Amino acid sequence: MPRLLAAAVTCVLSAALAVGAALGIVALLGVTPDQPNVPLVTFPTSSGTSLDPGATATATPAGKR
Repeated sequence: MPRLLAAAVTCVLSAALAVGAALGIVALLGVTPDQPNVPLVTFPTSSGTSLDPGATATATPAGKR
């Protein structure tokens, strides 16, 4: 009987430790600040600037099937 009691106490304590560790990790993740969403590379916009000065944007209508 003492072995069964020791096994039950060990299971309960290990479950409590796992829950405490999980809650601690979640709390630590909530404390870290969010990283700024700033792009490292920017591309020219379609407002007239392009890499090829002679290029013009043209739209072609979709053909019927």
